[in-house]
Amino acid sequence: MLQALPRISRRRALQGSVAALVVTGLLLWWLLPIEESSPRGRITFSTGVTTGVYQRYGELLDKEVARDLPRVAMELRTSEGSRQNLARLVNGQADFAIATTDAVAQYRRDGLPGGYRLRGCARLYDDYVQLVVPKRSTVRSAAGLRNKRVAVGQDGSGVRLVSTRLLAAAGLDPERDITPVPIGIDTMPERLRKGTIDAFFWSGGLPTTAVKNLSKRFNIRLVPLGDLVDELHAEAGPSRYYRSAVMPADAYPEAQDGEAVPTVAVANVLVTTDTTDARLTEGLTRTVIRSRDSIGKEVHAAQLVDLRTAIYTDPLELHEGAQRYYRSVKP
Repeated sequence: MLQALPRISRRRALQGSVAALVVTGLLLWWLLPIEESSPRGRITFSTGVTTGVYQRYGELLDKEVARDLPRVAMELRTSEGSRQNLARLVNGQADFAIATTDAVAQYRRDGLPGGYRLRGCARLYDDYVQLVVPKRSTVRSAAGLRNKRVAVGQDGSGVRLVSTRLLAAAGLDPERDITPVPIGIDTMPERLRKGTIDAFFWSGGLPTTAVKNLSKRFNIRLVPLGDLVDELHAEAGPSRYYRSAVMPADAYPEAQDGEAVPTVAVANVLVTTDTTDARLTEGLTRTVIRSRDSIGKEVHAAQLVDLRTAIYTDPLELHEGAQRYYRSVKP
């Protein structure tokens, strides 16, 4: 058909065709994902006990990853908590995990294998330490736990770490002055309801579903712990990551009788290692920040994930991929 056209018309037609191809190419470049910016692969995310906040957060994040990073398949693995999560990262059994900053600091302080390889991706939300007793209990402070049967968390959990420190700060030997029961939040509530334990420690985002559900079917009370912060800070080291905090009256309305409860809090961080692919880390970090509101609708603690504070992952330096993301959104 071009042959039948005058020379000038043919030239204009060819120029128009080239222009159309360029425009089409630009549209495709803009609309379709670019290979270089769309990571692919499989990752394992180590969470926590089945009824804890870590696990629920991981389940919701998995859905966000499927939507935001369609070429990435994420597998969730439950765990005992922060300390087991860190061990899995350095052993290659997980690629990403959540851990409390005191657990990270203790891991490195103890010189455990691979501690130097740990890297931060984002500061997430704070865990609030919750000491739960039956409402009729005579226990009014941590010191009142003497000679009681107390659930202190599983061996690989951050709960065990902080409960041990709190008991010591209250003047109690965690092995001799109480009967320690090494169980997690998946069984603590039922054991308290049945009376086979007298109290339990839990460290998690507010509200923790297991505690909230217990408060609706059994009369419980939260014991104040805020008076122990100064004693904790006197120990220095990993204890410096604890801070004074207040559980608002509406965290567990049935248990608090309209009163806020002073306690101890510690930050959670999203952790990986220096060997994790930078593009995967950048992509997951982006998804974590972008999904704050959608995840926060179901996990209220996630509403506190904030771009302005996410970069503060002390005691961990930021992973290269996380650094790329934060630079890309820097105003």
